[in-house]
Amino acid sequence: MAAPTAGAPVLVSGPEGQWDEVLRPLAARGTVVTYGRVADWLPEETEERVLRPLLGPRDWGRFQRLSHRRVREGFLASRLLLKHTAARVLASSPESVDLAYKPGGRPYLRGCDQIDISLSHTEEVMVVGVTRRGLLGVDVERAERPMVGTGVEFQACTPHERELLESLPERTRNSALVRLWTLKEAYSKAIGQGLRFRFTEFGFTLDDARIRLQRPDGSPGTGPEWSFGTYALESDYVVSAALRDEGFGAAADTAADTTLDQSLLGVLLGRL
Repeated sequence: MAAPTAGAPVLVSGPEGQWDEVLRPLAARGTVVTYGRVADWLPEETEERVLRPLLGPRDWGRFQRLSHRRVREGFLASRLLLKHTAARVLASSPESVDLAYKPGGRPYLRGCDQIDISLSHTEEVMVVGVTRRGLLGVDVERAERPMVGTGVEFQACTPHERELLESLPERTRNSALVRLWTLKEAYSKAIGQGLRFRFTEFGFTLDDARIRLQRPDGSPGTGPEWSFGTYALESDYVVSAALRDEGFGAAADTAADTTLDQSLLGVLLGRL
């Protein structure tokens, strides 16, 4: 049986967004992907007394060191979307969410080992993934980002993928390459490698029926525990998600139960 996919991203237009729409797919699939626009997540108050408790000491320090306005805004908004999403999942406040980072920079929720998170943002769009099933990676790119003819094909594609791209009509090659790029980013994030994992060492199918990971020669690269999905965001952006189901869906024990209330814990563990 194929593993469940992460599902289409849910728009959250600021801290007062439709959080019921976020918790519903989480309860049904054990995974949810949210997205938002930077402008909707910039707080009106930017004083230290407001932002420091929200960001936490480490991210507050990083935010302070950023000098470019758009970079600062993207960093701030993406962390707020992540912390608010995690807070809703954990039935707690954003200030109480302890966001930490592994040596490679991958974010995680300290004290909630069974809940995995992923974050991506580009320009004015941010995407957050949360799962209780295992490992999750998400990536977002502008749909019209120019890639074909820039050398990306040789830096990021297997020989088999390059052959598939060449077989496509010229008008669809760039969108197919953007899709492949986001899938590779999502998968490498899910396994905790990021850009350290050479993208020419693994590939993906281009058909829409079921996306599968492949070895460089085009042979199958993973088992049924992995699922992949690509989604369009308002026609301007492409989001891909990679999810590994490690069998936690029916688990009765989680490191997060010290911070979850019992009603939401039941949702997360599939009891409701």
